[in-house]
Amino acid sequence: MWLKPEEVVLKNALRLWVTQRTSGYFILQRRRGHGDAGGRFTGRLVGALDAVLDSNARVAPFRILLQVPGAPVYSAIACGATPEEINQHWEWLEQNLLHTLPVFDNKEDIVSFVKGKIKGLIAETTSSKLAELEEEPEKFREALVKFEARFNFPEAEKLITYYSCCCWKGKVPRQGWLYLSINHLCFYSFFLGKELKLIIPWVDVQKLERTSNVIMTDIIRITTPSKERDFSLFLNIDEAFRIMEQLADVTLRRLLDNEIFELDPGLQDPTQITKRDLEARAQNEFFRAFFRLPRKEMVHEVLDCSLWTPFSRCHTAGRMYASDSYICFTSKESGCCDVLIPLGEVVSIEKMEDTSLLPNPIIISIRSKMAFQFIELKDRDSLVENLLQRLKQVNAGNPVYYNSLKNKDTTSPTFHSTSVFSNCESDSTGIVASQNSDGNDGGKDGGHLLNSEELRSNVAQPGTEEFRKFKERVKESLWNDHFAEYGRTVCMFRTEKIRKLVAMGIPESLRGELWLLFSDAVTDLASHPGYYENLVEASMGKCCIATEEIERDLHRSLPEHPTFQSEMGIAALRRVLTAYAHRNPKIGYCQSMNILTSVLLLYAKEEEAFWLLVAVCERMLPDYFNHRVIGAQVDQSAFEELIKERLPELAEHMKDLTTLSSISLSWFLTLFLSIMPLESAVNAVDCFFFDGIRAIFQLGLAVLEANAVELCNSKDDGQALMILSRFLDHVKNEESPLSPFKNHHTFFSDDQEPCAVTEVADLIRDSYEKFGDYSVDQIEQMRYRHRIRVLQSHEDTTKQNVLRVVIPDVSIVPEDLEELYDLFKREHLISCYWDLTSPVIERHDPSRAYAEQYRLDHHQFTNLYKLVSPWTCGEHTEVLAERTFRLLDENMDHLIEFKGLACCLDVMYNGEMNEKIKLLYRLHIPPALTEDERDSQSPLKNPLLSTSRPLVIGKANGEAVDYQKQLKQMLKDLAKEKDAKMEKELPKMSQREFIQFCKTLYSMFHEDPEENDLYQAIATVTTLLLQIGEVGQRSSSSGSGSGEFTDDLQGEAAASDQDAVFNDTVKTPQKDSQSSPVAKGDWTVSLEHILASLLTEQSLVNFFEKPLELKPKLENAKLSQYSLKINGMSYPSWGEQVKANSQ
Repeated sequence: MWLKPEEVVLKNALRLWVTQRTSGYFILQRRRGHGDAGGRFTGRLVGALDAVLDSNARVAPFRILLQVPGAPVYSAIACGATPEEINQHWEWLEQNLLHTLPVFDNKEDIVSFVKGKIKGLIAETTSSKLAELEEEPEKFREALVKFEARFNFPEAEKLITYYSCCCWKGKVPRQGWLYLSINHLCFYSFFLGKELKLIIPWVDVQKLERTSNVIMTDIIRITTPSKERDFSLFLNIDEAFRIMEQLADVTLRRLLDNEIFELDPGLQDPTQITKRDLEARAQNEFFRAFFRLPRKEMVHEVLDCSLWTPFSRCHTAGRMYASDSYICFTSKESGCCDVLIPLGEVVSIEKMEDTSLLPNPIIISIRSKMAFQFIELKDRDSLVENLLQRLKQVNAGNPVYYNSLKNKDTTSPTFHSTSVFSNCESDSTGIVASQNSDGNDGGKDGGHLLNSEELRSNVAQPGTEEFRKFKERVKESLWNDHFAEYGRTVCMFRTEKIRKLVAMGIPESLRGELWLLFSDAVTDLASHPGYYENLVEASMGKCCIATEEIERDLHRSLPEHPTFQSEMGIAALRRVLTAYAHRNPKIGYCQSMNILTSVLLLYAKEEEAFWLLVAVCERMLPDYFNHRVIGAQVDQSAFEELIKERLPELAEHMKDLTTLSSISLSWFLTLFLSIMPLESAVNAVDCFFFDGIRAIFQLGLAVLEANAVELCNSKDDGQALMILSRFLDHVKNEESPLSPFKNHHTFFSDDQEPCAVTEVADLIRDSYEKFGDYSVDQIEQMRYRHRIRVLQSHEDTTKQNVLRVVIPDVSIVPEDLEELYDLFKREHLISCYWDLTSPVIERHDPSRAYAEQYRLDHHQFTNLYKLVSPWTCGEHTEVLAERTFRLLDENMDHLIEFKGLACCLDVMYNGEMNEKIKLLYRLHIPPALTEDERDSQSPLKNPLLSTSRPLVIGKANGEAVDYQKQLKQMLKDLAKEKDAKMEKELPKMSQREFIQFCKTLYSMFHEDPEENDLYQAIATVTTLLLQIGEVGQRSSSSGSGSGEFTDDLQGEAAASDQDAVFNDTVKTPQKDSQSSPVAKGDWTVSLEHILASLLTEQSLVNFFEKPLELKPKLENAKLSQYSLKINGMSYPSWGEQVKANSQ
C-alpha cells in the first residue's frame, strides 16, 4: 500500500533491512529474515524486536523509500506484505515516474513532486474504497466542495468523479487533480507556487486517445481546436480513460446529435448521470452490440457461471446476461459458445438440488423441448425470482406467442390486405389515390394476398450443373447434422463450427430461415402478429417525401433480376419500404435500403423481409439509415484506422485514406450487394447476419489486401477505384446454384485485359483467418473514438458552410468571423449545459439548413452582445441588446441566426457613419422599440420637451453660431437627396422615440476620452432637432406650413421655397400611410434630419468614423464568456487560466 511520505534515517536501519532493488531515486528493501530460507534465526530475532518496539502492528516485510540525494534522510512511500504487492508498486513507479523525474532542474523539486503524487494516490485509493462502501463517501463530498470552490460552476454542473494525475505543460508535469463533470473536464494544480486551472468542455474535444510521448509510455491525450493536452500518472488509467470516453460520447450525442438524443432517454437529463450510470451504460451498449439486441434492452444481472454444452459433454465457463426480454450467455473463451434465449421462448425456470458437482444449478426449458443447465450462480434465489417476474411480464404482453421454427415447412399464417398497392396496376407514379374496387380479382373486401412465399421461388431458375446441385446437397446435409446437435431455433448453440459453415455459404433453401434466426428477427415476427398487415394498410396511399423517394428507386433495385422486372416484385418491395417508413419516420427511407430489401425479399416472405429490415436498420447497423448516416461515417473512420494498423504499406502509399473510405462506403451501406455479383454478395450477407458489422470490416480488409500491390502502384484515385471495382466484379461463387445475372454497376471498358477470378469462399476464409481477431468490444471502442471525430467533422462542415454564406456580405476578416461563430455557438451550448428548463436543446437540429442549426434566444443574444458589441452603454447596454434582438428577429420566432448578428456587428465596426446612424435610428423605432419597453418609462417621456428657445447656440469659447441659415440649406439638400433615393423611406421618429435615441447616444459617450466635447455636441444637435420637430408639428397642424415656417426663419426665404422644402421633408407622406405610425400634427423627425444634424458636429463625426478593432473584443470574450450571469448565477472565467501566486 502507498504510505504518506515520512522521513526515516538509514544509519541504524541498515541492520534490519536488506536492499533488493535500487534506482536513481527509489530503493526497494526487505526486512531481514523475511523470504530468506537460510536466515530463520535472524527472522525470529527481528520479529521479536518488531513486537517489542511496535505494540500496534508488525512492520510490513517490504518497503519502498524515496531517496533524497546527498542526504542521510529517506522517505518511506510504500510498503507491502508480499513480494507481489511491493513489486506491483515498484513497477508502477518505474513505468510512470522514473522517466519523468529527469525533466526537473533541481532535486528538491523532484522530492516535492513525488511526495505530492504519492499523497494524491493515497487520496484516490481511499476514495475508491469508500465509494464501494457508501453511495456518497465523505472523500467525494470533500472533492465536490473543492471542485465547486475552484471552478465556481453552478450547481447543475454535476461532478462525476475525480483522479489524481499529472498534466504536462511542455516537458514539465504538473501534479494535480482531474475533475470530470457532465459537461467539462477540469484540472487544478498548485505546484511550486503556481496555480493552474484548465477547463475543457467535452463538446470541444476533437480527439480522445491513449498514446505515448518521449517520456511517458501511457498517456491520455485530449485534442481541442486550440491545443493538445496530455495527462498521465493515473493510479488506474484504464478506468479514467473509460469514464472520459463515456462522458465525451454522452455529451456529444446530447448536444450535437439530436437524432440519437431523442432515441435515448438516458441522455435527456444529464443531472442524473453518475459514475455508476456511465459504467452501466457502457455495459448495456456492449451487451446490445454483442448480441445485436434492440436499443431498449437493459441489462439487470451479469453473473459468472457455467453452462452445460452437450456437444462438448462438459460445462463451459462464461458469463450470463439477464435483460428485460432475454437471457444470454457467452463463454470466456471467445467463439467457444454463445447462446441467446428470448424470454418469450422460455417455458419454465427451475432451481435444481445443490450438490458438490452441480453447485447452485438452474434449468431453463424452452418451447422447442430443449433445456439449458446453468451452475455456479451466485445469489441464485434472487436471480430466479427476478427472471420469473420478467417472464411473467413478457407472457402478459404477448399472450399469443408462437411455436419456434422446427423445419422449413413451418409457415406463418397468411392474411389479406386492403392495400391499394397489392398486385393492382399503378399509375406512372406508382401511387393510387383511391382503391379500385373494379379491378380486384381476389382477396376479401377488394384486398389482395400479401406474398406468403419468398419471391425467389416464383422465379424460374435456369438449369444448373450437377456439380453445383451436388455441392448444395452436401451443404444442406452438413447443416442438418449441425441442427441435430446444436439446435435449430434462435436458442441454438452458436460456436466456431457454425461460423465455419456460414463462411462456406448457407444453402439457398436455408438462407432465409437462418437470417431470421441469426438476427433474431424471428422473435419480432412472432411477438407482433398482424403488425405488418396493419402498417401496410395504414401507410399505403399516403404521399410524402419518403414515398416519393421510394417510387423513384423501385425500378433501380436489382433491375437485372427477373423478380423485379414484374409488378409482383415491385409491389412487394413498395409495401415493405413504405411500411417501414411509416413505422420509423425518423429514418423514413434512405438510399440503399431498396437494394437490401430487394435481396431480403428473394429469400424471405414479405413479412419476414420487413422484420429483417427492422433488425438491420435498428439493431445491426445502428445510426446508418438516418439523415446524416452518422453510423456509416463512424465505421468508415474506424475502417481507416484498421487500414493503418493492418495494412501499413498501403496506408503509407495512400496518404489520404478518405479515398478508400469513400469507395468502401457502399460496401458498408449495401453489404457488398451493390458492387459484387448477387450470387457472391449473399455469402457476405450470410456472414453479416451471423457476426454483425465485424464481418464487413474484415471482408473489406481482405479485399484491400488482395489488391494492395496494384493499389500501391496506382497513380490517382480514379485508378484505385477502377482496380477495386474490377476485382469485386470478378468475385464469383462457383458453387451457387443461381445463374449469374449481368451487373449494371460496372463501368470499365471491355477492352482491358481480363481480371483474375476470385472465389468468394476463399475471400471470406482469408478475411476470417487474417483479420477475424477483432472482438465486438474492440470495435465498440473504436466507434467511441471515431464518433467524436465524425460529429466534430460535421460541426466543422456546418461552420464552414455558414461562413461561406456570410463572408461575402460582411467586411469582417474571415479569422475574426470564425472566432465570432465559435462564440455564438458556445453561447448556445452554455444554455444547454445548465438552463435545463429552456427548450434550447431542441433548437439545434442537424437536419435544418446549416445557417439555422444554431440560433440564440434573447437572453443568449443579450449575453453575447455585451461581450462583442462596440456600443457599450453601461446599464443601458442590455436595453440596446434587446432592441437589437427585436430588430434582427424579422420572422418573429424569437430566435436569431448567426448571419443576423454578423451583419449587425459589421455595421457597428466597419460601417460608414450614415450606416451606423441608420442602424441606431432603426433601433429606436418599432419593431425594435416597443410601447411597453421597460426602459421607455423615462422621466423625459412626459411632458414633451419644449422647443421655444432660439436656434442660437453659445459655444464654449464665447462665440455664437446662428443655425438658421444652416437649417434652411440642410432642408433643401435633404429634399434633393430624397428625390434621387430609391430605397424605401424609414418611418419618422416620434418624440418619445427620439428621447430614447438621445439617451442611447449619451450612454455611448460615457467614459470616452472626448466625453465633454461629445456631450456639448450632442446637446447642440438635440436642440436643433427638437426645433425642427417643433416647426414641423406646428406647420402640419395648420395644414399650410409656409407662413409659420417663414416667420420662424425670420423671413430669410420666400414662402414658396419654404413650402417645397418643408412638404418634402417634414410633412407626413400621403403615398404610404403605413410608413410612419405617427398621426398628422405630431412631433416627428426623420433619419435624414438626424444624419444631417450630426454631420454639423466634427466631434460626433470623428466618434462614429473612428476605426474599431473587433479582434480585441473577441479575445476578451473568449476569456470572459462564462463570467456572464445565466439564470442569476456567476460562472467562472473561460478557458485556461494560469495564476502565479507567491507563497
